[in-house]
Amino acid sequence: MKHIGWIASGAAAVLVAAGAITYAVADGDESGLKAPTADSADAGFARDMAVHHQQAVEMSYIVRDRTDDEEVRRLAYDIAQTQANQRGMMIGWLDLWGLPKVSSQQPMAWMGMGDMASGEDGSLMPGMATDAEMEKLNKLDGKQAEIFFLQLMTDHHKGGVHMAQGCVSQCTVGVEKKLAQGMVNAQESEISLMTGMLKERGAAPR
Repeated sequence: MKHIGWIASGAAAVLVAAGAITYAVADGDESGLKAPTADSADAGFARDMAVHHQQAVEMSYIVRDRTDDEEVRRLAYDIAQTQANQRGMMIGWLDLWGLPKVSSQQPMAWMGMGDMASGEDGSLMPGMATDAEMEKLNKLDGKQAEIFFLQLMTDHHKGGVHMAQGCVSQCTVGVEKKLAQGMVNAQESEISLMTGMLKERGAAPR
């Protein structure tokens, strides 16, 4: 339970920062005046990370129904709320920029990695769970569900960190780069936290 307080505080801070960033872009912040192109890293990251985040939200709500463990449930809730908020921001940016929310290009093409993920069984990008894994999580209960969720989310975060680092390096919209760096920081911290939670349950990342 000692982890929960700083997780909730961190999630709240991210949500406050996210709201400020969205306002800055919408209100004509200097770094957000020039809309990026549809094939830019800025647009690619917003589209791909919105999809990536959606699965994390779904995964988090599944495990909340599969365990009574308060530490796991609160972590899942924090992840779901934070990533749902960030997903809304990124979709909103695409609207503000007048850009499509889908692309004919492969996921990760903006990073030069369009051929990295096979897309097999729903795993569209690195770190994403397959449809079979999501189905398995939905059938587990208690400690087994906790362990599998923590393992899946650790993989998911590792893929998300890689993508966010790509935006930090390649995106040109300042506020989006700041959001991406915030994702890197927060998700690396959660990876460390989840590794400890797995160890407490006699397990380890995959």
